[in-house]
This record gives sequence, structure tokens and C-alpha cells, in this order.
Amino acid sequence: MSEASLPPHTPGMRVGLFGGSFNPAHEGHRLVAMQCLRRLALDRLWILVSPGNPLKDRAELAPLETRLAATRALMNHPRIAVTGFEAAHGLRYTFETLSHLRRTAEGVKFVWIMGADNLRSFHRWQKWRAIADLLPIAVVDRVGPSLYATAGIAGQALGRFRIPESAARSLPRRRPPAWVFLHGLKSPLSSTALRALRKRA
Repeated sequence: MSEASLPPHTPGMRVGLFGGSFNPAHEGHRLVAMQCLRRLALDRLWILVSPGNPLKDRAELAPLETRLAATRALMNHPRIAVTGFEAAHGLRYTFETLSHLRRTAEGVKFVWIMGADNLRSFHRWQKWRAIADLLPIAVVDRVGPSLYATAGIAGQALGRFRIPESAARSLPRRRPPAWVFLHGLKSPLSSTALRALRKRA
């Protein structure tokens, strides 16, 4: 499969979309992926390894091919696909990516997955309100940011669309805007911290 092609899919399939730089990918990412597969009752999960986050410095960004290979090696699960299709199609922003997927994979029930740290800064994303109107969202608990993420601008603005955690399995079938906050096992790992460790080694 070329990077320009989407992973296999069929209408009605429940697919989680977990995007990020994965610079580097680590066990915390795999923990999120496995939790979401189970708790959202997903058929598949697609890891979208991005060309780079527009809100972050790219000075320490490893080549896309390196990040793709490492993420595939880490995930190694029959229901998880790792793809770099965003770079292949020149997609830079999440709204562009999700709009493209809605058009090209019609009928698939997508869910956008992000960490609680991203909910805190979500209001800074391009067309963040439109993203919430495109797909249901699963926000995953993280060490630290979870304590104040829901009190941020986006968390407050989208508060009335939050569903109970006990209803998480219904999220892929819900009409957006709809989101759930998933609590559970948390990893203290972060890509930023791992890069800092590599620098000191």
C-alpha cells in the first residue's frame, strides 16, 4: 500500500483516527491506541503520522520515513494501521485531513482521538469548532493536563456536547458535535521528554 492510499475500509466500519508527530512514538501512544480500540468498540484504528504540527517547532522533527517505521514497529497490531497519507496529499491541518477522509471514505464512522493536553490548546487549532462539527471526539486522560483541560476555552465551549464515559462505545454512531473523556491507565512518557533524554545521552 502506498502512503497516498488509505488503509482498507468499508462503509459502516468504526475507525479511530489518532494523529500526531510521533517524534518519537512510545509506549504511551500504544496504550492510548489499545484503550481506544477497546473502549470505543472500534473496528480499526488509523495512526496518522503527520508531516509536522503547525503549532510546534520543527527543528527537532525526525524524517517522516523514520517516524513511520518506528511507529509501525511499536504498534504491530492487526487492527491498527499506520499511515503517512497526510504528507502524500499535502494536508497540513487537521480540518483539511478530516474533511478529506469524510469525502474519500464515505460511510465510515470516524472518531477523532486526542490527548487531554490537546483539548487544552484545541481553541488554537485552525477551524477547531468545525472539527468538532465534523467528527465525534475522544479525549484521552494524560498525566497533568487532565486536571485542567476541560476548564479551558474549548472544553467549556463544547461542554454541553460531552457524553458520559459509560456511553463511550456509542460515540462512533453519534452525530457530531459529541465527545467523551476517557479516564484510565496513564503513561508518564512524552515525546518531548524522550527527545530531551536523547540529547543528554
